Formats: sequence, C-alpha cells, structure tokens
Amino acid sequence: MAPEVSPRRARAVLVALSFAAFAFITTELLPVGLLTHIAPDLDRSRSQVGLLVSGYAVVVVVASVPLARLTQRIPRRHLLGVTMVLFAAANAIAALAPTYAVLAGSRLVTALAQALFWSIATATVIGPFPVAVRGRVVALFATGATLSPVLGVPLGTWLGQEAGWRAAFAVLAGVGLAIAAAVLVLLPSYPPAAGGGARGTTPDGRRFTVLLIATALGIGGFMTLQTYVTPFLLDVSGFADAVLAPLLFVAGAAGVVGTLAAARTLDTRPIASLLTPLSIGTAALFGMYALGALQPGAVALIAGIGLAYAAFGSAVQNRMVQLAPGSTDMASAGVSTAFNAGIAGGSLLGGALLPTSGARPLALVGGLLTLAALVLLAVDAWRGPTAGSASTVHRPPADTAARRQVAPARAASPSHDRQSAFEGWPARTAGA
Repeated sequence: MAPEVSPRRARAVLVALSFAAFAFITTELLPVGLLTHIAPDLDRSRSQVGLLVSGYAVVVVVASVPLARLTQRIPRRHLLGVTMVLFAAANAIAALAPTYAVLAGSRLVTALAQALFWSIATATVIGPFPVAVRGRVVALFATGATLSPVLGVPLGTWLGQEAGWRAAFAVLAGVGLAIAAAVLVLLPSYPPAAGGGARGTTPDGRRFTVLLIATALGIGGFMTLQTYVTPFLLDVSGFADAVLAPLLFVAGAAGVVGTLAAARTLDTRPIASLLTPLSIGTAALFGMYALGALQPGAVALIAGIGLAYAAFGSAVQNRMVQLAPGSTDMASAGVSTAFNAGIAGGSLLGGALLPTSGARPLALVGGLLTLAALVLLAVDAWRGPTAGSASTVHRPPADTAARRQVAPARAASPSHDRQSAFEGWPARTAGA
C-alpha cells in the first residue's frame, strides 16, 4: 500500500519531474545547437556530431522495455534518484570529454537514463492524483519536455557560444544533481505495484496495441518534415537565414500552447484529444505541401504543426495510463519505444527523400502518415472497447479514492479530499 502524500508534496513531485523531463530533452537535442562548436573542438565532422542525437534516439528505442522490465520491483524514489545521478554524472563526463569517443560514451549513459526515466516517470507523477484529473497532470508534466526546445536548447546554445560547449553540459550536470536531491527528499518510498498509477484504469490490450502503432505512424509523419523543416523554410518558403530562429520559436511556443490546451480535455474527452491534434497536424502538413511557398501561410502552418505535435504527445501519454493492459511502467516503456521509433523512422524517411525529391514532398509524405494514424484511431474509436473492458474511464468516488492515496491538505478539514485539493490547481495553471 502506498503511503499518503499531501497535495503540496504531490505538486512538488510533479514540478521536480517536469524539470527532469525538461533537462533530459534539452540534453538530447543540445548537440544540434552546439554542432559547429563541438565538431572542430573534437576534430570531427558535423555529421559525426549529428550521430550523437540520432544514436541517442536509437538507444532509447532499444533500451526502454528491457530496462523497465529489469527494474519493475525497485522503489521509484530510489530508481529515479539514481537515474538523475547518472544523468548528472554523464553530463559531467561530457563536459570534460577529451575525445569524441568519451563524449559518445557519456551520451550512451544519458540515453539509457532517459529510457528508464520515461518508462517510470508518468506512473510516478500521476499516482497521488485522483483519476478524474490525471489527464491534466499528464499534460502539465509534459510541459517540461515541450519547453525544452523553446527555452532549454536556445539557452544551452547561447551558453555554449559564450562560455564554450562544455559549460552547457556542466550546467546540466548541476541541474541533474539538484533534481536528484529533490526526488530523494520529496518522493516517498514504496513498492511500484502499490502506487496509485501502477495499473491502467480501463486496461485493453487490443486498443493499447492500436495506440502504439498509431503513435509510431503519427510521430513518424510529424518528424518526416520537422527534422528537415529548415531546408523546407529556406528552399520552398524562401525565408532568409536570419528568420529561421524566430520561426522555430513560433513552432515551439505553439507546442506549449497545444500542451496546455490539451490539459483541459484529456480527462473528459481522451479520444477526441487524440483525434483533434492529428486532424490539425494532418491538415497543416498537407497545407505546407500545397501552400508552403506562401510565407504568411507557412508561418501559420508551422505553428499548427508544432501545436498538434505537442498536444498529440500529451494525449498519447494520457491514453496510455488508461489502456495499459498490465503495469503502466511497461506500457510507458512501450509508448516511449513507439515514440522514438517514430522519431527515428521519420528522420530516416525524410533524409532518404530529401536528396532526390527536395523538401516539398516531405510535407505530403508526413501528412499521409499522420492521416494513417488518424484513420487507425478513428476506426478503433468506432469499434469501441474490447469485450470485458470498461467503455469509460473509471472514476472512484472522491471520498474513498482520495483518502486511499493522498492525505487531506488540512487536518482541520477531514472532508477536504485530494480531488478538491488538486482539481482547481491544474485548471488554473493550464489557463495561465
């Protein structure tokens, strides 16, 4: 049985793990921003430095499920604390790396830590919260990852330009240690199976499998264009180099808006929350193919793609904690594998098409993939749940579920359960 967790402590854990997500995604993408600084310093080509990012994604794909299975009995407080210490140590090694091989080795360790983090973090975050607001919690947790390309990578790139690329990794090492300390202080220790988010609320193996396939297809569609959006904006839309950074910021900011907007619907309309961003993303990708040469249209459409991508990611995580046919940790590892397979597959597909077909067809191919994911999920929604599974998310009565997992916020008000304590906070945050 999980120990009681006060509302304030549960919120603090949510914030700490959201910062951890921010740090992991920033670390994953940082070599892209510092590529021109790392390559000459270590006497390597830019393409070899680029492998530090693509290879990272491959490690996450391969390692997520095995690591989740190996660690499924370890208390999450200890496991997440050790994971963040490994993150800090690997970034410290990266900051001191004398050779490309040492840097690549440190990235391998960080990727393994990230694979484990994404396998266990979602269930840990949502566990203390009532079922009725877990969608909002998932979206707020995902905000950390959404903000990393908007704030983390630009800040890390700026620091690397001003103080050297090693300084950026050193700062991330310090951030990792701070998060590890916060996790060890805030997160109670209990067996993983005792956590409130250890099992799916409406387990359905068939629908979960459909979700994994649709995730790989949808993310692959988005990444077919997004990986090579810079040559598209330069060659097809005709933007100047100086405008690229503001355009990418627009896409990233739209992603934050998409994540916060999704927080309002994930709990009450989980299926619509999946289908809507895919519909927007598909329309925007087809629009980029047809209208990408028109600069005002390209700006609006790139924002639509950024919004849809982020909202879809939050919706997938939320649906996972509902449909997980067994342990949510294993289900989360499966989603992480599908997500990163989509990233790697989309990047490879776009890279294969770009030299022969140019940048414009990437939007069309990406749109076809997201359309396939949309149709797959729409048909699954029409078919309904598998026989024997609930058709709606089970919401236990607040007065019983609340007292089972989260302590009252004020001892003087025993009727003040965790649902009333938490429900207003995510809504206010999402609307901020």
